[in-house]
Formats: sequence, structure tokens, C-alpha cells
Amino acid sequence: MTRSVSVAVGILTLALAGVMVAMSLTTHEPGKWWWVGGVGAFSVVVLLSTINSIYGQVLLTTTGLEFRIFVSRRVVPWSEVARIEVRQRVSRSGIWSDLRVIRVHGRSLTIPGTLTHRVMDAELERKQAVIQERWSLAIGA
Repeated sequence: MTRSVSVAVGILTLALAGVMVAMSLTTHEPGKWWWVGGVGAFSVVVLLSTINSIYGQVLLTTTGLEFRIFVSRRVVPWSEVARIEVRQRVSRSGIWSDLRVIRVHGRSLTIPGTLTHRVMDAELERKQAVIQERWSLAIGA
């Protein structure tokens, strides 16, 4: 799964790079660099987001979830967790699933390293069970 996603991300990155080059060569307006910079920034955001979704890590500690992603780290205390759920998204390439932390206050967060393209993914279910078990232990439920 991760190989096909990596290939798709690579193709998307090359396509966006091609658009940037084409825009820079064909547009002779003074404001063209804003467009080229915008497309470049967007492609970097898409690339980093995909890398974090696939290869990011979460460390389960006694105090909470520590998200370890490509550019930063973030801690979500167990007391802020309302539940852990599977989110599914449908795209042209199929159904994608990942795990989300639904927080008591604030927006929900995607757990890094849980993106999958498999319909019935035993590894995703195992990750969800382990996180929920650690959460239950931490809050004494």
C-alpha cells in the first residue's frame, strides 16, 4: 500500500513541478512569481501531509499521545481524548481510512502513520485497539 501511495505522491509532485515550470516559462507578467510560488507552496504542503499520514508516528505515553511528524511533535493529553475513531474518505483512487482522535475540546486530529488504502485492514484495527487500551488504562476506565 505505501509503495502505491508513494508512487502517486511522486507523480503528483512531478505534475505540480511541471505546472510550475510551464507557468514560469509561458507567463511574462510581473505577477507570475506569485502564482509559481503559490503552486510550489501548495505542492510542498501536499507532499508533507502525505508523508506525515503514511510515515508519521505516534508514541503512547502515560500522559498522552505524542505525535511525531516530519516537521514537529505534538502531545495530546489523555484527559483531552473523547474517543478514537476510524475515518473513511472516498476519492477517485478508492476508499482511504485513518484513525482520528476526537478531543473533548478543540478539533479532532488525524493520528500520524495510520493512513491505509485497504478495505479491511487488520493493522489499522490493531492500532486502534492498542490506542484505546492505553487510553482506558490512563483514565482508569
